[in-house]
Amino acid sequence: MDDRASIIGGIRSDRESLSREAFVERFSYRFLEMENIGVLLLDADFCIVEISVMICELFGGKRESYIGMPADQWMRSVGMQAEPFGRELLYGAAFRDRALHWAGGKTNRRLMLDGETLLRDGEPIGAFVLFRDVSQVLELEEQVRRSDRLKMIGQIAAGTAHEIRNPLTAIIGFMQLLNKALSDREMDKERRYVGIVLAELDRVNGLVSEFLLLSKQKESKLVLLRVEHVLKEIMPMIRNEALLHGVTVVYRAKSGAPPVMADKELLKQVFLNLGKNAIEAMGEGGTLTIRECHSPHDLGKICVEFDDTGPGIPVDVLEKMFDPFFTTKAQGTGLGLSVCQRIVDDLGGGIAVATSTEGTRFTVWLPAPDGGAQSPYDV
Repeated sequence: MDDRASIIGGIRSDRESLSREAFVERFSYRFLEMENIGVLLLDADFCIVEISVMICELFGGKRESYIGMPADQWMRSVGMQAEPFGRELLYGAAFRDRALHWAGGKTNRRLMLDGETLLRDGEPIGAFVLFRDVSQVLELEEQVRRSDRLKMIGQIAAGTAHEIRNPLTAIIGFMQLLNKALSDREMDKERRYVGIVLAELDRVNGLVSEFLLLSKQKESKLVLLRVEHVLKEIMPMIRNEALLHGVTVVYRAKSGAPPVMADKELLKQVFLNLGKNAIEAMGEGGTLTIRECHSPHDLGKICVEFDDTGPGIPVDVLEKMFDPFFTTKAQGTGLGLSVCQRIVDDLGGGIAVATSTEGTRFTVWLPAPDGGAQSPYDV
């Protein structure tokens, strides 16, 4: 009886052991296939033993070509400017939440890396590194911070703009009267001077108008409309601007895309601003591709991409480009992108930017509301 019980107990133990092994194996395969977490497994010689799907897709290349490759060689081969970790990881130099900014083509990713040494009997036998894609989380946090800054600046701008506009209106009126008086007396030289003053006053008046828009004084008229129709209305203006710079414009509509809830005129302002910015960024020549599509992360969002072939945006500029009053243009006010961000944010959407030496892509996404209501612009 004892021998029989021992045999049965051994069989049961083997089954439980196999079950646990199968479970761990299945978990390991599933972990390697996860989309937002990447795994890099290294041996004692700092060579890649295993690499997950997420890392291969992000950095390019096939798993088979990376297996057996030294990790430092792999990092150089994928074009990392600075290696985020080294061989010291094999000797206990673990790390947590190490930031890595990866730009490949026109795709920017913010990654957080965790590294740990693997030990057996107190001796290092390898290491692993976890790659976490936190791009969307950081983008949402930055969008909230920008929105808070804009609200604060908008409150200050509203009071300032009203105080400036009152005397400005009086000055413009009297300058126009002076211009008429000089015209009656045929004083052409003096009229030219007055014309310069009036042109500069118009520029100041335009700046004040942007201040007021930044402060959200204008009431939005939200209606259901199709983004395609808005883009087609402004396309002649964008093409004319492109013609002056020798830029080719390619427009790709998304047939059958659902309508969005937005203010038509404000949306036109956002698209015109982004289109002109892209054209000016390319200088002379190049291609601007305007593409309407679904968000790859959420099919309930409609995206419009402005894709240029310019030199790209430097990192120091990229971090500040949505800040109010920051500009790289000699005659710029630094309010264009801030106003665009404010408009899109009020519509429940967002603006994202990705850049490289091959060009820059601005993406505007807007939520598509549920329901089958027809747009007044559906024709």
